[in-house]
Amino acid sequence: MSTLVVWDELFVEHEPGLDIRDTPERLGAVRSALSRLPPGARWASARDATRGELARVHTPAWLDELDTYRGRSALLEPDTAVSPRSVEAAVRAAGAAVGLVDALLEGTGTNGMALVRPPGHHALPERPMGFCLLNNAALAAEHARGRGVERVAILDWDVHHGNGTQRIFERRADVLYFSTHLSPFYPGTGRAEEVGAGAGVGYTVNVPMPGGLGDAELEALWRRVAMPIVERFRPGLIIVSAGFDGHADDPLGGRDAFEEQLAGRSVPGGSLLTEKGYAALCGCAGELAASLGAPLMLVLEGGYALGALGRSVRACVEVLAGARPPELGACRGAERLVLERVLEVQRRFWPL
Repeated sequence: MSTLVVWDELFVEHEPGLDIRDTPERLGAVRSALSRLPPGARWASARDATRGELARVHTPAWLDELDTYRGRSALLEPDTAVSPRSVEAAVRAAGAAVGLVDALLEGTGTNGMALVRPPGHHALPERPMGFCLLNNAALAAEHARGRGVERVAILDWDVHHGNGTQRIFERRADVLYFSTHLSPFYPGTGRAEEVGAGAGVGYTVNVPMPGGLGDAELEALWRRVAMPIVERFRPGLIIVSAGFDGHADDPLGGRDAFEEQLAGRSVPGGSLLTEKGYAALCGCAGELAASLGAPLMLVLEGGYALGALGRSVRACVEVLAGARPPELGACRGAERLVLERVLEVQRRFWPL
């Protein structure tokens, strides 16, 4: 087994400032945690995405506007900003994800993880959103489709719903989007009843979770919903939008993120995951990849508690490189209402 860990120094030169949580120090913490890669893993370089590759997902108008921010600092959205090298970093991050697809399809590696900034899963075809400029996971999926992979599955464990990825593929049957996320929470999308549209009905699977769920509960949801659906879908590539902001220590999604207001409602408790939970989820994705004979790649999304982020990424890279995922304790049953609701919706499309 060969695990590729994709990195580029340019990613730390994206410095949005303005108290935006996506700081360069995030990748410093990750690099420190990976100062020694586990056996079976090795560093890999990134390249820039081409305009043609970006245009598979993003509109010409947005790509043209994005180019105007090269060498500048600007606030694009209330929570999305750029510094002088941010556009270069975003194009390199997109290229890292696309290039990792190439490496895996060509057999250079068995699996891999792209340690990129800025993140991507909120980015819409026509505009940035939620720290994200370009949708890295979506671009990787489209690149794989362009290379002849018939079906691609994107599994998103970031604590926030990947509204951008969902929108990009919601009318498609060739890309399955599955997301577990805190709800109600930013960005306000990802209800269980959002199942896609047109030809894509049934290929969007949302598992909105209340606050207070931990490692065992999330793994149970993945095993009961994600794994049987993905096995039935039979993708030729599995992409994980790997956000680590559901860690209990995270300031945006963890135990202290107790009150995210949305239409007068709040989320008590936040998410209570640990690095063991993320390693277990990575193990679930690895099981799917092995059973389907499909490459597996992780693309970094959120995660804002530096120590927790470093430990969680390390745990996932170790699993990718062949370590046995941890065995988690018994569920407390807090996931049952979520599971019943999601199964009721998804049984219209999948034999669950």
